[in-house]
Amino acid sequence: MASLLTNTYELKTFVVDEGHGVKGLSELKIKTLPELFIQPVEKRLDMNKVVPQESIPVIDMSNSEDPEVGERICDAAENWGFFQIVNHGVPVSVLEDVKEATRRFFALRADEKKKYLYKNSPTKNVRLVTSFIPEVDKVLEWKDYLSCFYVSDDEAMKFWPSVCRDQVLEYMNKSESLIKRLLEVLMKRLGAPELNATNEPILMGSRRINLNYYPVCPNPELTVGVGGHSDVSTLTVLLQDETGGLYVRKLDSENWVHVPPIKGSLTINIGDALQIMSNGRYKSIEHHVVANGHENRISVPIFVNPRPSDMIGPLQEAVRRGEKSLYKKVLYSDYVKHFYRKSHNGKDTIDFVKV
Repeated sequence: MASLLTNTYELKTFVVDEGHGVKGLSELKIKTLPELFIQPVEKRLDMNKVVPQESIPVIDMSNSEDPEVGERICDAAENWGFFQIVNHGVPVSVLEDVKEATRRFFALRADEKKKYLYKNSPTKNVRLVTSFIPEVDKVLEWKDYLSCFYVSDDEAMKFWPSVCRDQVLEYMNKSESLIKRLLEVLMKRLGAPELNATNEPILMGSRRINLNYYPVCPNPELTVGVGGHSDVSTLTVLLQDETGGLYVRKLDSENWVHVPPIKGSLTINIGDALQIMSNGRYKSIEHHVVANGHENRISVPIFVNPRPSDMIGPLQEAVRRGEKSLYKKVLYSDYVKHFYRKSHNGKDTIDFVKV
Protein backbone atom coordinates (compact mmCIF):
# COMPACT_ATOMS: atom_id res chain seq x y z
CA MET A 1 0.00 0.00 0.00
CA ALA A 2 2.94 2.34 0.62
CA SER A 3 3.76 2.32 -3.08
CA LEU A 4 0.14 3.04 -3.98
CA LEU A 5 0.05 6.12 -1.78
CA THR A 6 3.34 7.60 -2.96
CA ASN A 7 3.32 6.72 -6.66
CA THR A 8 0.91 9.14 -8.36
CA TYR A 9 0.54 6.95 -11.46
CA GLU A 10 -0.34 3.85 -9.43
CA LEU A 11 -2.69 5.82 -7.24
CA LYS A 12 -4.53 7.40 -10.16
CA THR A 13 -4.79 4.01 -11.87
CA PHE A 14 -6.31 2.46 -8.74
CA VAL A 15 -8.73 5.31 -8.08
CA VAL A 16 -9.69 6.51 -11.56
CA ASP A 17 -9.06 3.66 -14.03
CA GLU A 18 -9.92 0.54 -12.03
CA GLY A 19 -13.25 1.68 -10.60
CA HIS A 20 -12.19 1.78 -6.94
CA GLY A 21 -12.71 5.54 -6.72
CA VAL A 22 -11.98 7.52 -3.60
CA LYS A 23 -14.43 5.19 -1.85
CA GLY A 24 -11.98 2.33 -2.41
CA LEU A 25 -9.12 4.49 -1.17
CA SER A 26 -11.08 5.49 1.94
CA GLU A 27 -11.82 1.84 2.68
CA LEU A 28 -8.08 1.15 2.89
CA LYS A 29 -8.27 3.14 6.17
CA ILE A 30 -5.41 5.40 5.12
CA LYS A 31 -4.26 7.81 7.83
CA THR A 32 -2.83 10.56 5.62
CA LEU A 33 -4.28 12.15 2.51
CA PRO A 34 -2.16 11.44 -0.60
CA GLU A 35 -0.61 14.49 -2.24
CA LEU A 36 -2.78 13.93 -5.35
CA PHE A 37 -5.78 15.19 -3.33
CA ILE A 38 -4.18 18.05 -1.38
CA GLN A 39 -5.76 21.22 -2.76
CA PRO A 40 -4.01 24.62 -2.88
CA VAL A 41 -5.08 26.74 0.08
CA GLU A 42 -7.04 29.13 -2.16
CA LYS A 43 -9.20 26.24 -3.42
CA ARG A 44 -10.23 25.12 0.06
CA LEU A 45 -13.14 26.62 1.94
CA ASP A 46 -11.97 29.23 4.44
CA MET A 47 -14.12 28.42 7.47
CA ASN A 48 -13.35 31.88 8.88
CA LYS A 49 -15.55 33.25 6.08
CA VAL A 50 -18.55 31.09 6.97
CA VAL A 51 -21.38 33.13 8.51
CA PRO A 52 -22.85 31.18 11.43
CA GLN A 53 -26.59 31.02 12.17
CA GLU A 54 -27.47 32.08 8.63
CA SER A 55 -28.60 30.05 5.65
CA ILE A 56 -30.54 30.23 2.41
CA PRO A 57 -34.33 30.82 2.38
CA VAL A 58 -36.63 27.89 3.20
CA ILE A 59 -39.93 28.01 1.30
CA ASP A 60 -43.06 25.99 2.10
CA MET A 61 -44.70 24.94 -1.18
CA SER A 62 -47.78 23.27 0.31
CA ASN A 63 -49.85 25.97 -1.43
CA SER A 64 -47.71 26.53 -4.50
CA GLU A 65 -50.45 28.51 -6.29
CA ASP A 66 -50.35 31.21 -3.61
CA PRO A 67 -48.87 34.38 -5.20
CA GLU A 68 -46.88 35.01 -2.02
CA VAL A 69 -45.10 31.66 -2.48
CA GLY A 70 -44.25 32.65 -6.03
CA GLU A 71 -42.86 35.98 -4.81
CA ARG A 72 -40.65 34.23 -2.27
CA ILE A 73 -39.29 31.87 -4.94
CA CYS A 74 -38.45 34.73 -7.31
CA ASP A 75 -36.94 36.85 -4.52
CA ALA A 76 -34.73 33.94 -3.50
CA ALA A 77 -33.67 33.38 -7.13
CA GLU A 78 -32.69 37.06 -7.42
CA ASN A 79 -31.05 37.59 -4.04
CA TRP A 80 -29.60 34.19 -3.15
CA GLY A 81 -29.64 31.98 -6.25
CA PHE A 82 -30.33 29.12 -3.81
CA PHE A 83 -33.32 28.12 -1.68
CA GLN A 84 -34.70 25.06 0.04
CA ILE A 85 -38.27 23.88 -0.43
CA VAL A 86 -40.46 21.76 1.83
CA ASN A 87 -43.92 20.26 1.18
CA HIS A 88 -42.97 20.24 -2.50
CA GLY A 89 -45.08 17.27 -3.59
CA VAL A 90 -42.29 14.76 -4.21
CA PRO A 91 -43.05 11.89 -1.78
CA VAL A 92 -40.50 11.48 1.01
CA SER A 93 -40.54 7.72 0.27
CA VAL A 94 -39.27 8.45 -3.25
CA LEU A 95 -36.46 10.60 -1.84
CA GLU A 96 -35.47 7.92 0.67
CA ASP A 97 -35.56 5.24 -2.03
CA VAL A 98 -33.20 7.12 -4.33
CA LYS A 99 -30.77 7.78 -1.48
CA GLU A 100 -30.74 4.08 -0.64
CA ALA A 101 -30.30 3.23 -4.34
CA THR A 102 -27.27 5.55 -4.46
CA ARG A 103 -25.72 3.73 -1.50
CA ARG A 104 -26.45 0.39 -3.22
CA PHE A 105 -24.66 1.42 -6.39
CA PHE A 106 -21.54 2.57 -4.57
CA ALA A 107 -21.56 -0.60 -2.45
CA LEU A 108 -20.96 -2.66 -5.60
CA ARG A 109 -17.55 -4.28 -6.06
CA ALA A 110 -15.05 -2.26 -8.08
CA ASP A 111 -15.21 -4.74 -10.98
CA GLU A 112 -18.99 -4.15 -11.19
CA LYS A 113 -18.75 -0.37 -11.03
CA LYS A 114 -15.88 -0.42 -13.53
CA LYS A 115 -18.37 -1.34 -16.26
CA TYR A 116 -19.66 2.22 -16.11
CA LEU A 117 -16.32 4.02 -16.46
CA TYR A 118 -16.34 6.21 -19.56
CA LYS A 119 -13.94 3.94 -21.45
CA ASN A 120 -16.10 0.87 -20.70
CA SER A 121 -19.66 2.20 -20.65
CA PRO A 122 -21.87 0.93 -23.48
CA THR A 123 -23.26 4.46 -23.88
CA LYS A 124 -21.76 7.95 -23.64
CA ASN A 125 -24.83 8.91 -21.58
CA VAL A 126 -23.75 6.93 -18.50
CA ARG A 127 -20.37 7.37 -16.86
CA LEU A 128 -18.71 6.77 -13.50
CA VAL A 129 -16.16 9.41 -12.55
CA THR A 130 -13.83 10.30 -9.67
CA SER A 131 -13.13 13.98 -8.96
CA PHE A 132 -14.62 16.35 -11.57
CA ILE A 133 -12.61 15.74 -14.75
CA PRO A 134 -9.69 13.51 -13.73
CA GLU A 135 -8.06 13.94 -17.15
CA VAL A 136 -7.86 17.71 -16.53
CA ASP A 137 -7.76 18.10 -12.75
CA LYS A 138 -4.17 18.49 -11.56
CA VAL A 139 -5.40 17.86 -7.99
CA LEU A 140 -8.32 15.49 -7.55
CA GLU A 141 -11.49 16.25 -5.61
CA TRP A 142 -12.66 13.78 -2.94
CA LYS A 143 -15.78 12.53 -4.71
CA ASP A 144 -17.06 9.70 -6.90
CA TYR A 145 -20.15 10.14 -9.03
CA LEU A 146 -22.32 8.27 -11.50
CA SER A 147 -23.71 10.61 -14.15
CA CYS A 148 -26.74 9.65 -16.26
CA PHE A 149 -28.03 11.79 -19.12
CA TYR A 150 -31.72 11.09 -19.66
CA VAL A 151 -32.75 10.26 -23.22
CA SER A 152 -35.80 8.03 -22.68
CA ASP A 153 -37.12 5.45 -20.25
CA ASP A 154 -36.27 2.72 -22.74
CA GLU A 155 -32.64 3.84 -23.01
CA ALA A 156 -32.39 4.11 -19.24
CA MET A 157 -33.84 0.63 -18.75
CA LYS A 158 -31.24 -0.74 -21.14
CA PHE A 159 -28.11 1.06 -19.91
CA TRP A 160 -28.52 2.48 -16.40
CA PRO A 161 -27.31 0.27 -13.51
CA SER A 162 -30.16 -2.03 -12.43
CA VAL A 163 -29.37 -1.57 -8.71
CA CYS A 164 -30.48 2.07 -8.85
CA ARG A 165 -32.25 2.60 -12.19
CA ASP A 166 -35.89 2.24 -11.14
CA GLN A 167 -35.56 4.50 -8.10
CA VAL A 168 -33.67 7.17 -10.07
CA LEU A 169 -36.30 7.18 -12.83
CA GLU A 170 -39.08 7.43 -10.26
CA TYR A 171 -37.36 10.40 -8.60
CA MET A 172 -36.99 12.15 -11.96
CA ASN A 173 -40.60 11.41 -12.88
CA LYS A 174 -42.02 12.62 -9.55
CA SER A 175 -39.95 15.82 -9.74
CA GLU A 176 -41.15 16.90 -13.17
CA SER A 177 -44.31 18.76 -12.12
CA LEU A 178 -42.34 20.55 -9.40
CA ILE A 179 -39.72 21.67 -11.92
CA LYS A 180 -42.43 22.97 -14.25
CA ARG A 181 -44.08 24.89 -11.40
CA LEU A 182 -40.81 26.54 -10.40
CA LEU A 183 -40.07 27.58 -13.98
CA GLU A 184 -43.60 28.91 -14.49
CA VAL A 185 -43.22 31.14 -11.44
CA LEU A 186 -39.77 32.38 -12.48
CA MET A 187 -40.87 33.10 -16.05
CA LYS A 188 -43.93 35.01 -14.84
CA ARG A 189 -41.76 37.57 -13.01
CA LEU A 190 -39.77 38.11 -16.20
CA GLY A 191 -43.01 38.73 -18.08
CA ALA A 192 -42.39 35.68 -20.26
CA PRO A 193 -45.24 33.45 -21.47
CA GLU A 194 -46.35 30.45 -19.44
CA LEU A 195 -44.57 27.21 -20.32
CA ASN A 196 -45.57 26.12 -23.78
CA ALA A 197 -44.29 24.08 -26.71
CA THR A 198 -41.96 26.93 -27.69
CA ASN A 199 -40.23 27.83 -24.43
CA GLU A 200 -40.45 24.62 -22.40
CA PRO A 201 -37.79 22.76 -24.45
CA ILE A 202 -35.21 25.55 -24.07
CA LEU A 203 -35.83 25.72 -20.31
CA MET A 204 -36.06 22.01 -19.51
CA GLY A 205 -35.46 20.13 -22.74
CA SER A 206 -32.77 17.87 -21.29
CA ARG A 207 -31.98 16.44 -17.87
CA ARG A 208 -28.97 14.84 -16.25
CA ILE A 209 -28.89 13.17 -12.84
CA ASN A 210 -25.78 12.49 -10.77
CA LEU A 211 -25.41 10.09 -7.86
CA ASN A 212 -22.65 11.64 -5.72
CA TYR A 213 -20.64 9.77 -3.09
CA TYR A 214 -18.26 11.52 -0.68
CA PRO A 215 -16.50 8.92 1.49
CA VAL A 216 -14.83 9.57 4.82
CA CYS A 217 -11.59 11.49 4.26
CA PRO A 218 -8.47 11.24 6.49
CA ASN A 219 -7.61 14.97 6.23
CA PRO A 220 -10.78 16.74 5.10
CA GLU A 221 -9.35 20.20 5.80
CA LEU A 222 -6.71 19.67 3.06
CA THR A 223 -9.05 18.88 0.18
CA VAL A 224 -12.55 19.51 -1.21
CA GLY A 225 -15.55 17.34 -1.96
CA VAL A 226 -16.40 19.69 -4.81
CA GLY A 227 -14.50 22.87 -5.54
CA GLY A 228 -16.26 26.21 -5.86
CA HIS A 229 -18.35 26.44 -9.03
CA SER A 230 -21.74 27.38 -10.40
CA ASP A 231 -23.89 24.91 -12.35
CA VAL A 232 -24.43 25.24 -16.09
CA SER A 233 -28.08 24.20 -15.78
CA THR A 234 -31.32 26.14 -15.96
CA LEU A 235 -32.20 24.82 -12.51
CA THR A 236 -30.67 22.19 -10.26
CA VAL A 237 -32.84 20.15 -7.89
CA LEU A 238 -30.61 18.71 -5.16
CA LEU A 239 -31.42 15.97 -2.68
CA GLN A 240 -28.83 15.76 0.09
CA ASP A 241 -28.61 13.32 2.99
CA GLU A 242 -28.48 14.31 6.65
CA THR A 243 -24.67 14.69 6.77
CA GLY A 244 -24.38 18.24 5.46
CA GLY A 245 -21.37 19.87 3.85
CA LEU A 246 -22.81 22.12 1.12
CA TYR A 247 -21.78 25.79 1.35
CA VAL A 248 -23.10 28.68 -0.75
CA ARG A 249 -21.33 31.98 -1.37
CA LYS A 250 -23.44 34.98 -0.42
CA LEU A 251 -24.24 37.27 -3.33
CA ASP A 252 -21.61 39.99 -3.85
CA SER A 253 -19.65 38.77 -0.84
CA GLU A 254 -16.61 36.77 0.17
CA ASN A 255 -18.67 35.05 2.86
CA TRP A 256 -20.30 31.62 2.78
CA VAL A 257 -23.30 30.01 4.45
CA HIS A 258 -23.94 26.35 5.17
CA VAL A 259 -27.04 24.65 3.76
CA PRO A 260 -28.24 22.49 6.65
CA PRO A 261 -30.06 19.32 5.65
CA ILE A 262 -33.81 19.44 6.36
CA LYS A 263 -35.51 16.06 6.24
CA GLY A 264 -37.80 15.79 3.24
CA SER A 265 -36.53 19.04 1.68
CA LEU A 266 -35.02 19.70 -1.73
CA THR A 267 -32.46 22.40 -2.46
CA ILE A 268 -33.01 24.45 -5.62
CA ASN A 269 -30.37 26.54 -7.29
CA ILE A 270 -30.30 28.75 -10.34
CA GLY A 271 -27.86 27.67 -13.04
CA ASP A 272 -25.82 29.70 -15.51
CA ALA A 273 -28.31 29.05 -18.32
CA LEU A 274 -31.12 30.79 -16.43
CA GLN A 275 -28.83 33.63 -15.34
CA ILE A 276 -28.06 34.17 -19.02
CA MET A 277 -31.69 33.88 -20.14
CA SER A 278 -32.88 36.26 -17.41
CA ASN A 279 -30.11 38.72 -18.38
CA GLY A 280 -28.63 38.47 -14.90
CA ARG A 281 -31.84 39.00 -12.93
CA TYR A 282 -31.72 35.46 -11.54
CA LYS A 283 -28.31 34.52 -10.17
CA SER A 284 -26.30 31.34 -10.44
CA ILE A 285 -24.19 31.22 -7.31
CA GLU A 286 -20.84 29.65 -6.50
CA HIS A 287 -21.12 26.69 -4.15
CA HIS A 288 -18.68 24.27 -2.58
CA VAL A 289 -18.82 20.90 -0.82
CA VAL A 290 -16.37 20.14 1.98
CA ALA A 291 -14.93 16.69 2.64
CA ASN A 292 -15.95 14.91 5.84
CA GLY A 293 -13.69 13.15 8.30
CA HIS A 294 -16.36 11.14 10.10
CA GLU A 295 -19.24 10.16 7.81
CA ASN A 296 -19.87 9.13 4.23
CA ARG A 297 -22.12 11.62 2.43
CA ILE A 298 -24.35 11.24 -0.61
CA SER A 299 -26.32 13.71 -2.70
CA VAL A 300 -28.44 13.41 -5.83
CA PRO A 301 -28.78 16.47 -8.09
CA ILE A 302 -31.07 16.65 -11.11
CA PHE A 303 -29.68 19.15 -13.61
CA VAL A 304 -32.51 20.66 -15.66
CA ASN A 305 -31.03 22.04 -18.88
CA PRO A 306 -31.73 23.43 -22.33
CA ARG A 307 -31.27 20.92 -25.13
CA PRO A 308 -27.69 20.66 -26.40
CA SER A 309 -28.81 22.04 -29.78
CA ASP A 310 -30.48 25.17 -28.31
CA MET A 311 -29.07 28.67 -28.73
CA ILE A 312 -29.34 30.47 -25.41
CA GLY A 313 -29.13 34.18 -24.68
CA PRO A 314 -31.14 36.83 -22.85
CA LEU A 315 -34.88 36.33 -23.43
CA GLN A 316 -36.70 39.15 -25.22
CA GLU A 317 -38.77 39.75 -22.10
CA ALA A 318 -35.62 40.16 -20.00
CA VAL A 319 -34.43 43.12 -22.08
CA ARG A 320 -37.80 44.50 -23.11
CA ARG A 321 -37.35 47.84 -21.31
CA GLY A 322 -34.26 48.64 -23.30
CA GLU A 323 -31.79 47.03 -20.91
CA LYS A 324 -28.46 46.15 -22.44
CA SER A 325 -27.89 42.46 -23.09
CA LEU A 326 -25.19 41.27 -20.69
CA TYR A 327 -24.57 38.02 -22.52
CA LYS A 328 -23.99 36.86 -26.07
CA LYS A 329 -26.02 34.07 -27.63
CA VAL A 330 -24.25 30.74 -27.45
CA LEU A 331 -24.97 27.18 -28.51
CA TYR A 332 -25.73 25.42 -25.26
CA SER A 333 -23.55 22.39 -26.09
CA ASP A 334 -20.60 24.77 -26.67
CA TYR A 335 -21.20 26.35 -23.26
CA VAL A 336 -21.24 22.93 -21.58
CA LYS A 337 -18.08 21.85 -23.42
CA HIS A 338 -16.33 24.97 -22.15
CA PHE A 339 -17.36 24.05 -18.59
CA TYR A 340 -15.91 20.55 -18.94
CA ARG A 341 -12.59 21.69 -20.43
CA LYS A 342 -11.27 22.94 -17.10
CA SER A 343 -11.28 22.26 -13.40
CA HIS A 344 -13.77 23.96 -11.09
CA ASN A 345 -12.90 27.63 -10.72
CA GLY A 346 -15.75 29.65 -9.25
CA LYS A 347 -18.07 31.31 -11.76
CA ASP A 348 -15.53 31.74 -14.54
CA THR A 349 -17.56 29.72 -17.07
CA ILE A 350 -20.07 32.53 -17.52
CA ASP A 351 -17.26 34.90 -18.56
CA PHE A 352 -17.28 32.87 -21.81
CA VAL A 353 -20.48 34.61 -22.89
CA LYS A 354 -20.28 38.07 -21.30
CA VAL A 355 -20.66 40.92 -23.77
